[in-house]
Amino acid sequence: MYSQGLMGVEETPGGEQDLLDRFQARIDAGEKIEPNDEMPEAYRKTLIRQMSQHAHSEIVGVYPEANWVTRAPTLRRKLQAMAKIQDEFGHGLYIYSAAETLGVSREEMVGQLLSGKAKYSSVFNYPTLNWADLAVIGWLGDGAAIMNQIPLCRCSYGPYARAMVLVCKEESFHQRQGYEAMVALMNGSPEQKAMGQDAVNRWWWPIMMMFGPHDADSPNTETGVKWKIKNFTNDELRQKFIKATVPQAKLIGIEIPDPDLRFNEETGDWEHGEIDWDEFWSVVKGQGPCNHDRITARRKAHAEGAWVLEAAQAYAAKQAARNAA
Repeated sequence: MYSQGLMGVEETPGGEQDLLDRFQARIDAGEKIEPNDEMPEAYRKTLIRQMSQHAHSEIVGVYPEANWVTRAPTLRRKLQAMAKIQDEFGHGLYIYSAAETLGVSREEMVGQLLSGKAKYSSVFNYPTLNWADLAVIGWLGDGAAIMNQIPLCRCSYGPYARAMVLVCKEESFHQRQGYEAMVALMNGSPEQKAMGQDAVNRWWWPIMMMFGPHDADSPNTETGVKWKIKNFTNDELRQKFIKATVPQAKLIGIEIPDPDLRFNEETGDWEHGEIDWDEFWSVVKGQGPCNHDRITARRKAHAEGAWVLEAAQAYAAKQAARNAA
C-alpha cells in the first residue's frame, strides 16, 4: 500500500511491486522523501512510530534533570540545567512538528504517550540520586543520543533530517557540558570523585541499552536501514559509542564498570559484557524504577497546562474574527 501526500490517500495500482521498486530506487539514489511524495504506508507508519517516540523521549527526558535544578551546586550549574531543559522541550517541538507532516496530529501522538500506548527511551525511567547523575546523563546519555541522532541528519525523510540538524548541534553542547561537569568532579575531593564513579557505575548499563536490542533481535532495524530512516544498526551505534567514550573515561580517571570490556586488535572493535536484556524489556514494558513516576508527572503537567492551550486557542479565534471583520 502507498500513501500520497499529507492526507495519506492510498493507491493500489496493479503493479504495486513496481511502485515499491521505484520508491526504493529513490532511496538508494540518496533522494530525500518529502511530505507530498508517494511513499509506502509502512514507511510512513515506521517514521511516525520512531519520530513520536523520539519526541516523547525529549519531553519525558527533562524529568530526571528538572528534579535537580533547585539543588544544583552553583548558580552557573542552575543556569546550565535550565538552559538544557529548555533545549530539550524545543527538540520535542521540532520533532512533533516534523511528524505532523506525515498526517498524524500532535494531539494523537501526545494522547498515545499519556495512555501508555507509545514508548519513550527506557533510560529515562531510572532515578537521579545526586548531582553527579546529571553530569553522567549529559556526558554519557547525551553522548549516546548523539550517536543515534547524527546519522538522522541524513535520514531519507526530509523534514526529520532537517529538524535533526539543529537538535544535534544543541545535543553536542549538552554532551560537552556534561563532560565538563564530570571533569570538575574527578578533579575534586575524594568524596566528589567517588560520587562521579558511583554515578557512572549506575548509569553505564542503562545507557548501553539506549541503542536497543542486538541487531539479530531487533525487528525494525533491517527495514529502517533499507529505507535509510537510520544509517547504522543498533550494534554499530553501540560500538561507535564505546569507541568514543573509553578514551574520555581514561583521561579523567573513570573506570568503565564492565570487567569484560576489552579491545579486539583483529576486528578493531571493543568487546563488552552481556547486557541484561531482561531488565531492558522489563523497563520498556513499564516495570522500571521510575516508569510510574514519569508518566504520572507527564499526565499531571498535561492536565494542569490545559488552560494554556485553551487560552491560546481562544486568542487565536478572537484574532481570526477580528481579521475577518
